[in-house]
Amino acid sequence: MTTLAYILIISCSLPVAIFSVYLLILTAAAWALRVDGSESTSALTIAVVVPAHNEELQIAATVRAILGSDYPPEQRRVLVIADNCTDRTAQAAQAAGALVFERSNLVERGKGQALDWFFRNHQEAYDDFAAVAVIDADTLADTNFLAAMAGQFSDPQVMASQGFYGVANPSDSWRTLLAAAALAVFNHVRPAGQAGLGVSASLKGNGMMMRSELFRRYGWPAHSKVEDLEFYLLLLKDGIRVHYNPTAVVYGEMAVTGGQSAVQRRRWEGGRLTMLRQHAPLLIKRLVSRRSLADFDALMELAIPPLSLLVSAQLLLFCVSLVWFQPFAVPLGLCLLVSAGYVASGLLQRRMPLMVWLGLLGAPLFILWKLLLYLKMTLAPRSEGWERTQRKAELARTAEGHDGKVEAREPTGAQPTDKEKSDHER
Repeated sequence: MTTLAYILIISCSLPVAIFSVYLLILTAAAWALRVDGSESTSALTIAVVVPAHNEELQIAATVRAILGSDYPPEQRRVLVIADNCTDRTAQAAQAAGALVFERSNLVERGKGQALDWFFRNHQEAYDDFAAVAVIDADTLADTNFLAAMAGQFSDPQVMASQGFYGVANPSDSWRTLLAAAALAVFNHVRPAGQAGLGVSASLKGNGMMMRSELFRRYGWPAHSKVEDLEFYLLLLKDGIRVHYNPTAVVYGEMAVTGGQSAVQRRRWEGGRLTMLRQHAPLLIKRLVSRRSLADFDALMELAIPPLSLLVSAQLLLFCVSLVWFQPFAVPLGLCLLVSAGYVASGLLQRRMPLMVWLGLLGAPLFILWKLLLYLKMTLAPRSEGWERTQRKAELARTAEGHDGKVEAREPTGAQPTDKEKSDHER
């Protein structure tokens, strides 16, 4: 084997080893995590903001789940942003008990833009509440979500926290079973490990809560396709730590079909690559100047590839080393064991049922599909515009003989008060 080939193997193995070691550290820290919080939860007033775009088929269930929480009714309120809706999302949310704010802006489209519009233009709707939670419109909150978050926020040092974001429909297909396993890892082990190390957990965009003063200060200044990750990086820069609360749980709908999943993956992973290009130089600069574990963790958060890619690289390098470079076979084999332990830890800590464990049998097929998707993304990149994932209920409607669309109508403006209506019209 040539010297150049040895150098190539070593160059590829080094980042794989670094990523694997850091995942091992996060996994160990996740097992050690303990969440502090008072049992007295009734003192905290909470506004729950639900951004929604054409969600008439599910928004009522989301609102009812929040209103059905084990939390004093007078201490919480549900605020729905009907963003550029051409269906009956606003009416369904209002009928379910939410206060609705309608937004019409076909130029500045996206979840981040809708949240920013609401927090900057309708401060009076949440100003009397101590904290604000953000929950997606396709999500069911656990009955204990608000109480668990309120208990953590009894510590005045806690300014922001991310709950566990799991899968509402794990048994729908082999894809959703794998998604349940993946979120048990990415949405639990990673933030739990970060919290255990005392650094900022990353925001997941769903099931998060912050003190209302942060929204009065920032609005929602992140408008990219991964606005949650962007906001987390901004808070980190300003020295605001995001905590993690594994007992505060929300369940979101995951993609059932390949088409749905492709839309999600392009948005999530394409957005993360953009964040890596934009923020890695600044993080490296800060890391050199102040040697902060939080900055190093954020750099790793951005740089570590999706687990499917990391495992593929580990396996490929392990096989190559077995044939041509045996000294590297042992450490690369250990890297594969780290990935296996990382996944198993998530499933064990979240107490996933047997069907989710069995769903891992579909992992090779999923990895192959992901690799082909990455190749397609590389060869035929799409525009940077926001793209919504079609929901399960919409697929069912289409299967029943409908086209999945609703009659278009103009949004009618913010409904709660005359002042809010005039703000919207301006």
